[in-house]
Amino acid sequence: MQVAVVTFDGFNELDSFIASALINRCRRDGLEAFITTPTPVVTSMNGVEVTGQRPMEFVTEADVVLIGSGVKTRDVVADDRLISRLPLDPARQLIGAQCSGALVLARLGLLDGMPACTDMTSRPFVEACDVTVLDAPFHAEGNIATAGGCLASQYLATWVITRTLGEDPARDVIGYVAPVGENQETVERALRAVRAGEAALR
Repeated sequence: MQVAVVTFDGFNELDSFIASALINRCRRDGLEAFITTPTPVVTSMNGVEVTGQRPMEFVTEADVVLIGSGVKTRDVVADDRLISRLPLDPARQLIGAQCSGALVLARLGLLDGMPACTDMTSRPFVEACDVTVLDAPFHAEGNIATAGGCLASQYLATWVITRTLGEDPARDVIGYVAPVGENQETVERALRAVRAGEAALR
């Protein structure tokens, strides 16, 4: 199973790198993430240049697509040509968005009637798309999920691992990267956030 971590120019390093790093701890189980970019090289909001591992066209073959956030997301959603390169299909793909990435999902029409999570800076812009923003770090309905706050990227990764491989691999991954002495509580917090986000509207 392949995961496209869509990463635009001006991206937030925490969003793209945390999600991809956690997911890639499951390579031996057949789950692998790739930084997927619209141009060969993108530059982060802090000036870090990154060479994409896959081109944007990879999103059509990926089993999971995660949309990262960044300081230029509003430019992304205003670019019809760029948006047209994201033909996502929630019927066969897991689709997630981090922080301002919710704007991309809204632009693609994937949040119609569905509330979303985002960061405080992006909130008014997401609400302007007629999307209800939740005061929560994670929310999922079916195959679509959103996370709000940079460190909520661990919840998005937990959701992906749980949905594709099961809860035990997610426990192993989160437990391994957790601060020493806080392993169990970190694992339980991540799983609790995902369960609450999936159960919110049941």
